[in-house]
Amino acid sequence: MSWSLAFDPLFPLWQLAAAGALALALVLFALWRRQPGALLRALALALLLAALGKPSIVAEDRTPLKSVVAIVADRSASQSIGSRTDDTDATVKALVDRLKRQPGIEVRQVDAGGTDTGKGTLLFSDIARTFSDVPPERIAGVIAVTDGEVHDIPRDKAALGFDAPIHALITGNADEFDRRVVLVSVPKFGLVKSRQTLSFRVDQQGPVRQGLPDGDMVDVTVRRDGDVIATLQLAPGQVGSVDVDITHAGHNIFEISAPVLPGELSPVNNSEVAIVEGIRENLRVLLVSGEPHAGERTWRNLLKSDASVDLVHFTILRPPEKQDGTPINELSLIAFPTRELFDEKIKQFDLIIFDRYQKRGVLPLIYFDNIARYVAEGGAFLMAAGPDPLNPDTVYDSPLAPILPVIPDGNVLEQPFVPTVSPLGLRHPVTRDLPGGTANPPAWSRWFRQIEADGDRGDRIMTGLDGKPLLVLSHEGEGRVAMLLSDQVWLWARGFEGGGPHVELLRNLAHWLMKEPDLEEESLRIHGEDGNLVIERQTLKDKVSPVTVTYPNAAKAVAANLHEAAPGLYRATLPAPDLGLYKATDGTLSALAHIGPVDPREFQSLISTPEPLTPLATETGGSVHRLREHADDPLQVPSVIVESGTATTHAGSDWIGLKTTDAYEVAGVRKTDLFVGLASLAVLLLAIGGLWWREGK
Repeated sequence: MSWSLAFDPLFPLWQLAAAGALALALVLFALWRRQPGALLRALALALLLAALGKPSIVAEDRTPLKSVVAIVADRSASQSIGSRTDDTDATVKALVDRLKRQPGIEVRQVDAGGTDTGKGTLLFSDIARTFSDVPPERIAGVIAVTDGEVHDIPRDKAALGFDAPIHALITGNADEFDRRVVLVSVPKFGLVKSRQTLSFRVDQQGPVRQGLPDGDMVDVTVRRDGDVIATLQLAPGQVGSVDVDITHAGHNIFEISAPVLPGELSPVNNSEVAIVEGIRENLRVLLVSGEPHAGERTWRNLLKSDASVDLVHFTILRPPEKQDGTPINELSLIAFPTRELFDEKIKQFDLIIFDRYQKRGVLPLIYFDNIARYVAEGGAFLMAAGPDPLNPDTVYDSPLAPILPVIPDGNVLEQPFVPTVSPLGLRHPVTRDLPGGTANPPAWSRWFRQIEADGDRGDRIMTGLDGKPLLVLSHEGEGRVAMLLSDQVWLWARGFEGGGPHVELLRNLAHWLMKEPDLEEESLRIHGEDGNLVIERQTLKDKVSPVTVTYPNAAKAVAANLHEAAPGLYRATLPAPDLGLYKATDGTLSALAHIGPVDPREFQSLISTPEPLTPLATETGGSVHRLREHADDPLQVPSVIVESGTATTHAGSDWIGLKTTDAYEVAGVRKTDLFVGLASLAVLLLAIGGLWWREGK
């Protein structure tokens, strides 16, 4: 029970204050003049003012509130090393059991730092959320069980938002030793086929070990996409560098690793991953049209609309047999630079397209041989056939023939038909997702001409009349060849009978020829998604083998059985709880994916240390204690003392203290007015009557 005096004045305070000042002046004047009854007059005026102030006695029923203490368990990845997890669990249990027996203490247990966002161990943000519904004056303190590597420590006591001791109980031990790879300089981007420089060093943390296996030097291995590309020796702390090739578009994953030492704290940071995004320069495409025709502009418009394509386009308007006597220097045509294009600069092109091209003496046979060699060495060639496949000028009777998967037999089929995606094409990434392709018949317009061809090589992903091949893809040497056995794709572009997916088809075709990874017909890909590892296997086969996934640092390997998610596409999902590099293989293909931030702050230093938390603990009157000095020592959990008063230090050599508070909540209030009823009026009248009596004497 708590008692207090309260006022509920009948008039505004300024009026009462003015009346009080006037009464005081009258009383002082009377005292100065030594008038009889001055004190009695002062009493009467005081009682009158008190009555106008309406005083009351307030009695509060108060219930004491418990002081709140947070016991914080650091659940970050570095706490899983050695015995730290077990030590943390045992310490938290001991503290909770002790404090629950203390009267007036509310214990809040917090698992903090378990979600790694790349910013490291964040304990104090979780502490702030725990105390979000607690007034600052009720907070008794914080006891954090951690390895000391905390990355959101407030700059000072004022930034905490409360006045209570911070205690840190440090897991690990004082003689830990660790080796880690540090990335010094890594480019984020690089042009495909360019060379970039990676810089790194190897640090050794903790007490120096004698008699290391590699002496004073460290063997460092550099891998690109899983394959070793360089090895070198470095002294600890020495910066080394390696020039690496950016071999493909997308993620080029480089892994720099150092061997694990005996007795080392953890191998988790003995390797680091650098991801360099491969960027293609503008793709260079050479389009050669044998003659003007309705479909020529379709190819040109499509390639020109792609900002990543540099197009060189020539149309043969005046073949050698068309001689009309006009001097060459008076023609407004550009001479076909055959030697420059097909001899000197042929390897600069990513794709060569022949659109209804015929020999006609424009290109000597040696240049067709150059094209064949260009494909064999990794180039891409697309043949869009015209209506005269076997005339005397046909390119099928040239050194190009060996690289073509099918050869026209001389028949030109001129009948209406609807191009159809073949059963194999439904599994091929070039044609699998063509809009309308799965309908029967396909939901697109007809074509009216097809070149009949024979051959047993390549993948026939689209068919025409009577199931004859219409679009054939083939791997030739290191390069690729595609044959479109019709010149009618322009009907789709013009919207004839509703048109068709010419943009999707031709763009996919061009990018497959230029080895776009997402369009590979046989590929294995893995990537992270919502805390899981997604495995995708693209194939033209009817079944796939299980995929073996190796977790970061070879911690474990799991065999995953894939299920068919779409024709030709198989998928599986595995949990990916660990940060780092995941590797997958089915025995033939392999893939890599890095989950989480590259070079995560959490693993930059694994040595346990009291230093980061010591300044804040000291400023708040708390302390920092190691639970073990050495690995073989028993766990030493300090005793906990609940203190009251105004002490500024709440710790000793073997104990830690918590600060109790006087916080309470009001359960009930009773209010008693002092000037009410006849009794109060009688007292006031008695004082005034006494004043009148005194004045009358």
